[in-house]
Formats: sequence, structure tokens, C-alpha cells
Amino acid sequence: MAAAPHWVRIAFHRIPLRRMSAMSRAEEIISNLNSVKSAIERAKLSVDANTSAVRRNTKLRTLVQELLDKAKELPGDIQWHFTGSLQSNKCKLLASIPNLFAIETVDGEKKADTLNKACSARDEPLQVFIQINTSSEETKNGIDPSDCLRVCEHVLNNCSKLRLFGLMTIGSPEHSEMDPNPDFVLLANCKSAVDEKLGTALELSMGMSDDFEAAVKLGSTNVRVGSSIFGSRYYG
Repeated sequence: MAAAPHWVRIAFHRIPLRRMSAMSRAEEIISNLNSVKSAIERAKLSVDANTSAVRRNTKLRTLVQELLDKAKELPGDIQWHFTGSLQSNKCKLLASIPNLFAIETVDGEKKADTLNKACSARDEPLQVFIQINTSSEETKNGIDPSDCLRVCEHVLNNCSKLRLFGLMTIGSPEHSEMDPNPDFVLLANCKSAVDEKLGTALELSMGMSDDFEAAVKLGSTNVRVGSSIFGSRYYG
């Protein structure tokens, strides 16, 4: 299935949350897409959404480098989110981006420790989301939901250069038409359990262009809607 430009997904999917009903929140996100397009045009950003940027076997390496390049070219007040698969040997590169706001794909204590070390030179802690494999798919990254509390507690207690910011999931496409979506329900339940036990107020990153309305209804505060802005990207 075609995907939106990776750096677009990580750059522009976070829209400030306001106190409002879930439905009006979804409507606000939809209306904001045109504003995002205009902002990108003002930045003179040129995107060919149908051009393959990398070969499949070098996708991660090239896309991390692509983010590094875009962060240098585009305005410094952009809050970049990284939602790609996080490899330990890429943590230092990502941590070097001054306006990297969050990494959404921390998938275990070991990865958290590596990233924490990589962030030693940063002035402020880096926001992180713990990625949960809510659909139990072998092809998906993320920890088992039963490990969520333990990993969150580890970040809070052992990673001084990271700030536990939220939970993230990439749900199963087969669940996107279900109401309610079981992946979104499970992630929301994980949040409730962690918040109650650890006294946090975690954000939720769930929902993409095809299902973000359903995700917002179940509490999502971050959505990934690059395809709605630029169209699909083909990986050849």
C-alpha cells in the first residue's frame, strides 16, 4: 500500500489540541489541512509525492537522512516528529536535530536507554512515545500491550534525557473499518492504566488519513495525515 512522504508524516501531523467534542475536533483537523498546505507552500517546499525516494532495502537509512536534510532547509520553528522504525544506530543522528520534538517509535527499554544516551548533549529532554503493537502482527514493531506499564516506568525512572510523552500505535488495516477500532480502544486502555498507576497524562498518537476521525473520537491527540495533504507516495 502506498504511503505518504515519510518526513511529511513526521513533520506536520501534530495539531494543537483544544477542549472540544470529538466530532468538532475531527472537523477542525480536516479544515486545518488546507492551512498546512498553505504553510508548506510559503516555505517553498517542493514535493513529488509519486516519486520513489529510496529503494526498499535502504528505506530507513535514506529517510533518516532525508529528515536531517529537511530540518536544515525548513523553518526552525517546525516541531518534527519521527514516526519511522527506530534503529539503535540511528539514535545519535536523530538526537542531533535541534528542533526534533518527539520520537514516536520507542519499542522497549533497551531502545530507550540507547536514545537516552544519544540525547546527552541536548539542552532539554526529548519527548518520546512508546510504540505498542496493538494488533499483535509479527510484521509490526512495538511492544506487547502487557509490557506497556513496565516500559513507561523504566523511561520515567531511568532516562533523564527523555520525557515520556505518549503512546503510539499503527493499527491493522483490517481493523480500520470496525467501530470501534479495537487497536484504538486498546491503546486508549493502555493510556488509562499508565496514567492511573504512574500519575501521568499521556498523549495518544493513533489514526492516519483514512481513519483519524475514529481515532480522535477515542482520544487521539496526534494524527498522521500526510496522504491527505500530499497524496500517496510510491515506493518502487
